[in-house]
Amino acid sequence: MLRCVTTDLNPLNEPVKKPATEGLTCDAFLGGLVHLWQPKKGYRAGVDPVLLAASVDAVAGQSVLDVGCGAGAAALCLGRRVSGLELHGLEIQPFYAELAARNAAVNDLKLTLHEGDISAMPEALKARRFDHVITNPPYYNRVSGPKSGNVSRETARAGASLDVWMEAAARRLAPKGQMTIICRTERMPELLGAMPSYLGSVELWPLIPRAGRGSELALLKARHGGRTPFKLHDGLCVHEGHRHLRDGESYSKTIASVLRHGAALPFPKG
Repeated sequence: MLRCVTTDLNPLNEPVKKPATEGLTCDAFLGGLVHLWQPKKGYRAGVDPVLLAASVDAVAGQSVLDVGCGAGAAALCLGRRVSGLELHGLEIQPFYAELAARNAAVNDLKLTLHEGDISAMPEALKARRFDHVITNPPYYNRVSGPKSGNVSRETARAGASLDVWMEAAARRLAPKGQMTIICRTERMPELLGAMPSYLGSVELWPLIPRAGRGSELALLKARHGGRTPFKLHDGLCVHEGHRHLRDGESYSKTIASVLRHGAALPFPKG
């Protein structure tokens, strides 16, 4: 948990307590539109939650639940892009839940945090349904995947099985509600197999590191009660060119617009 330390004095010479920053970094997202405190070591948010948030077609007045929200990157990036959302986050690790609450305050966004396991959600959360559920589920299969020596990173990467994760997350959707997911491509067959039967209108959008390379990540969305046929979209290149040729970033214009300016990343039409 975050602790408080005395850092300065107010005009009455009374101690002013501020959250400690030792072991943390404050990182800018969306070109500085969002700032996120996160640990130097352990699970750190990168590009994935930003792309996830950009792909959610939420509108003002809707409710959103970020399952496994970590320090709040996806929920807060979405909240910055779309004003007037009711944002909620579920996080099993108290340290990250407290960081998410702190980050919401830093960014002047309201985010209701629920601490708990996805397989045993708090009753207040189980009583709710949401217009959108977003999630970056566990990356690795613990039967075959490598393990991290860092406890928080290991918890974030492994977590519950995809069967449990998908069923619990889908149950939080309101009728016609939409689930949006970013996940490693290698786990997509398992993820699709774990989707409850009441989720339909499934769309899969591979993200390709560079032209000519295989997809490593993919975005997926599905709707509660959806009936339209499955769609597999053409892959979206994250970087320009077939290989890295110079110093500095090489993001494609579409991805750079998302990462640097907070632009939306809507799924392709048709």
